[in-house]
Amino acid sequence: MLDLNFTPFPVLTTPRLVLRQFTYADAPDLFELRSNPDIMQYIARPLTKTLNDAINLIKVINDLLSGNSGITWCIALKNESQFIGSIGFWRIEKENYRAEIGYLLNPAFQGAGLMQEALEAVISYGFGVMNLHTIQANVDPRNTASIKLLEKNNFVREAYFKEDHFYNEAFADTAVYTLLTKK
Repeated sequence: MLDLNFTPFPVLTTPRLVLRQFTYADAPDLFELRSNPDIMQYIARPLTKTLNDAINLIKVINDLLSGNSGITWCIALKNESQFIGSIGFWRIEKENYRAEIGYLLNPAFQGAGLMQEALEAVISYGFGVMNLHTIQANVDPRNTASIKLLEKNNFVREAYFKEDHFYNEAFADTAVYTLLTKK
């Protein structure tokens, strides 16, 4: 079984990014992303309606972190502290050495390979430090950009569930992609 300890918080760096812990100062930028229906169109989660919703989400992120049951990094450009996205592991199955990965990036920074850098760093941490065996991504099949990113990083589609969840008054599909450790 996995024995996780995210203290001290593992700050990750890439050539252009710093992946750091969320602070409440990130709430306005998080609110901006999570309240935008275009950005959230492929994520079956309620839009944040107030700044307080974003603050509460950061509290949930930090509570999961302090319980060693999830870790989410705030993505920032090197030499800047402003939140531009997030990436992390949640739904960690310690007994199965498995975690689900999720990510979100401000559209102003998309298309420049930044999420590729963040994903590589987090995958390396997941396999090398957390000792995961499997990283899973549940994706809306219409989210072709996310699917291309996963496939570029050797994730394989293992399942496709037709209308497996009900959200916003409609049934939606889920594609499940996984990546296994190379150990």
